Amino acid sequence: MPLLSATNLKYTIGTRTLLDGVSFSIEAGERVGLVGRNGTGKTSLFKIIAGRLRPDSGSVSLARNARMGYLSQDPELDLSKTLREEALAGFVELNRLHADLDAVFHEMGEPENAAPERLERLMKKQSELQDRIESMGGYATDHKADAVLHGLGFVDEQFGIPVSGLSGGQKGRLALAKLLLESPDLLLLDEPTNHLDIAGREWLEEFLVSEFRGAVLMVSHDRRMLNNVVTRIEEIDGARLIDYPGNYDAFREIRQQRLLTQHRAYENQQSQWAKEEEFIRRFRAGQRAKEAQGRLSKLERQKELFAVERPVEMGAMKFRLPEAPRSADLVAVVREASKAYDNPPEENGSTHGGRRVLFDNLTVTISRGERWAIVGPNGAGKTTLVRALLGDLPLDSGTAKLGASVYVGYFAQLPAGVDDELPLWEYLQRAIKRENPGTTFSEQQARDLAGAFLFSGQEQDKALGVLSGGERSRARLAALLASAKNLLVLDEPTNHLDIPSAELLEEALRAPGEDSDKDGFAGTLLLISHDRALIDATCKHLIVLDGHGGATIFHGTYSEWHDKQVRDRAAGVSGGPAFSPPPPKRPDPKPAATGQPSRKPGRIDKKAGGLSWMPNDRLEKEIEKASARLKAADADLSREEIYRDAERCREALSARDAAAAELERLEEEWLRRADGT
Repeated sequence: MPLLSATNLKYTIGTRTLLDGVSFSIEAGERVGLVGRNGTGKTSLFKIIAGRLRPDSGSVSLARNARMGYLSQDPELDLSKTLREEALAGFVELNRLHADLDAVFHEMGEPENAAPERLERLMKKQSELQDRIESMGGYATDHKADAVLHGLGFVDEQFGIPVSGLSGGQKGRLALAKLLLESPDLLLLDEPTNHLDIAGREWLEEFLVSEFRGAVLMVSHDRRMLNNVVTRIEEIDGARLIDYPGNYDAFREIRQQRLLTQHRAYENQQSQWAKEEEFIRRFRAGQRAKEAQGRLSKLERQKELFAVERPVEMGAMKFRLPEAPRSADLVAVVREASKAYDNPPEENGSTHGGRRVLFDNLTVTISRGERWAIVGPNGAGKTTLVRALLGDLPLDSGTAKLGASVYVGYFAQLPAGVDDELPLWEYLQRAIKRENPGTTFSEQQARDLAGAFLFSGQEQDKALGVLSGGERSRARLAALLASAKNLLVLDEPTNHLDIPSAELLEEALRAPGEDSDKDGFAGTLLLISHDRALIDATCKHLIVLDGHGGATIFHGTYSEWHDKQVRDRAAGVSGGPAFSPPPPKRPDPKPAATGQPSRKPGRIDKKAGGLSWMPNDRLEKEIEKASARLKAADADLSREEIYRDAERCREALSARDAAAAELERLEEEWLRRADGT
């Protein structure tokens, strides 16, 4: 029996039908991606499955006793709790089992339950509960919660922040963490990569593939995630659902073949019908009128019952980018650039004297025609670096300058001065003229440009202010790419774009002749993005900001950089992952109280709690001992009998925590010495 079954679903909004006759099923453990253009009904289908929206007709059924978890784009959280408390609340089933176990322990202590048969019954129930808790990892909830929160970009210093004080993006990541910890049988993920940087996306992929055992139904605009996680694609097309085996790349290939076959069948049918209509027109009033009338009746029945639908393309670039003036050989030069800002105590990052260092002593040269991406975690300083290069922000030290004859087209995350009341075509017309003074750009040219970026004739007359976020981004990109700029600086251009629009942008940004026989962008590109597919397709050089003040220049694609990081970590190369969170902050040592004698220079007090006095060989031996203690504690906890005694179980867990904390303390000292700090 399937884990989930949806049968003949229909859903309309006003006069528009989003879903019509939609049926599908999901098996236990299956990974399914749901795709389709923005506005085709993906989120509506999710809400129907989750029981938050009632279909006009049809039904959804979930297997008996199966649990379903839904990540919506507007999560509900308990604002009175801290971040970590709310994450731990995700262990819904485990928390219930622990409560049941506590109740059993309480009953076992009651005098009326001392009778052998009653006690035996309670001990059997205790054993069953402990087995279930252990099978669900229930004695390591704190560790698992911390691991998930770290994987989604939180650091220890943020665990105590009230949920009410989190930003919108942080709340979205917390809701995702809570849902992953809940570990339902079916996970409904609606745009789970929203608010996740590259490291968070890669962690989520690894978690879903390697650790999560349930089924997944996912809506995502992240093509790389759809390739790495799902094994089946369902596409909403014309209010219907079409099934494709394989990941996203397989879907694109099969879909293209399907559309090609459908297009040929459509053209052949239209040609045949045109011939029939010509025969009917010629002989309708002549000697063969009876035959013509019979053919007309047959043709009408064919059109009613056997018409081949005209295939709906997902969209392709039909616009030739204008040729930009040639820039100087050196497009941008950054020399020994540094930037920091005041850092709130709870924020993540490298701090020096209360300042967060974004980048320090950064030097990079960008030449004409090169394609660069700036990558790194959220808040690492990517946008700051771009704004400093464009002269919008001062550096603390160093220089950042553009070369001669460089004409910049800048796509910012938060645009200013957008004319919301203008129809789309007129916005494009004005934007092109504003960016290119003296240029003539007619209404027809503006409409042609809008059509090339997948806006229909009706959509071209809509006011910019009523467009969706994705449509507005597409309009801004159309205006930018149609301007004759030889340096494009794009800050998160695929935010709010659906996959077809992102692929359209990718095609437009390719260098001329690169993996394509079509015209592309011949200028220089500086891209900020978490879209790994877009970065790989368009950029051959990287500026990697690690989030702690460090920066690395890498000549190659993002995939090559990622593979190198994996190889280096496997080989034990120092430095760690590019986007690793900083180690937990330690409280500054308190100064000696006034009037107390200070320690003599050069003498180290071993009782002060630090490890700087310990020789390296002694430190390594202590690490070996602590590691052995941790393994022994884990072995102790793996024995079934320990869970039959609540007090003994708590002592064993406490010993395990102490051993882990001591090992962490010793390893941090070893790493500090290895780094030379």
